[in-house]
Amino acid sequence: MSPVKVLVKAYYERLYERMARGRARLVARIDRLLPAEIDRQGFGPMGPEGLEAYRQACHAFVDERIETYNPIGIQYTFDRRTSSQAAELEFELNWYDSRAEFEELVTMAKVLAPGDVPDEALGDLTAELISQVGAFPDRSIIAGYAEQPALQKLPDFIVACAIEQVICERQPDIG
Repeated sequence: MSPVKVLVKAYYERLYERMARGRARLVARIDRLLPAEIDRQGFGPMGPEGLEAYRQACHAFVDERIETYNPIGIQYTFDRRTSSQAAELEFELNWYDSRAEFEELVTMAKVLAPGDVPDEALGDLTAELISQVGAFPDRSIIAGYAEQPALQKLPDFIVACAIEQVICERQPDIG
């Protein structure tokens, strides 16, 4: 396996570890960000049931993202060709376009791992990759929402902001 592939796989695994360990902090941040964003965008008035529905959607999206990064998750049980087809389908189905962000992730991985990566350096390189690019596809989600805020995009946006702040320790640019 090429050093870039090793680094990208380690990146996803590190995100999984951080998110699984930090889920409670993510949920707490979501619970603060969500009502503030609803007020900021003027999506109200929203009753307690509506707010709770969006809150539950955000929590479900956190679980989905954790599973997406899971190194032994379902996405790793398919062969490369099937995996590529699944990625293309995901790019088509999402309301945001994350292709450029993925290319930036791979490019940064190439910069950080131009040759063989010793095992002892992988942890530091992975942390640096997360520091440089955040958690894929957060920047695409945040940019798509900032361009055209909408209630149906709200859970993805809130989760992306929470992940960037809590897991990646970055302040997202929300437009």
